[in-house]
Amino acid sequence: MQELPRSYVLCGTPRTGSTLLCSLLCSTGVLGRPESYFREPDEAAWTTRFGLATEGGRVRDYRAFVDAARSAGTSNNGVFGVRIMWGSLERMIEELVQVPGKPDLPILEEALGPLTFVHLRREDIATQAVSWCRAEQTGYWQQGDVITQEPHQDIARMRLLMETIRKHNAAWQAWFDAQGIEPHMVTYEQLVGDRLHVIQGIAAKLAVELPSGWRPQVVHRKQADGLNRAWADALRTSMGR
Repeated sequence: MQELPRSYVLCGTPRTGSTLLCSLLCSTGVLGRPESYFREPDEAAWTTRFGLATEGGRVRDYRAFVDAARSAGTSNNGVFGVRIMWGSLERMIEELVQVPGKPDLPILEEALGPLTFVHLRREDIATQAVSWCRAEQTGYWQQGDVITQEPHQDIARMRLLMETIRKHNAAWQAWFDAQGIEPHMVTYEQLVGDRLHVIQGIAAKLAVELPSGWRPQVVHRKQADGLNRAWADALRTSMGR
């Protein structure tokens, strides 16, 4: 009998509500503890937290790093969750591959176990680009961060980020197609509109029963405001929309 997936990957791009989704999944106590364990800029910090050796700012033993991340991201019922943005996938595969030419999916599943993939996207990529640009400028990506400078409207940067979002969304879809994966789809709009339904859908995909009476508790304050709306309007105007 084929083993049921007990691990899942949240696949996405920045500013799709992934931090909120990770927090909600973790709060169930049965859907892992998803974090961006494999984001390269954070590798040294995670390596230190895991008590592993580094060399040149990178972990010395990547396999040991993956094992430690898997342990950290697994809830008591054995479900592992991880968030991976498109820019992190290539490094993972490069470090884990042992047989040249082997497809990516078996490589990942050898390290993480049978996998379910959740593709998180935002329908309105203009507002996504605005949110991304503002976070870059201010340093405020999520609750708890400190604003380092005031934001300023940069249409050129936002248009470039829109193009990046399109490319990364397309890259994820091409990768799914090449690996024969049919991901579970979630949009930012669905997430903010009905958190409970989204979590129930992911739990059902993994055949995991949510704790009786569990309800999503919102701990993340919505960051978008009038400035975001004004920037989005200006961005759309610049594209003739």
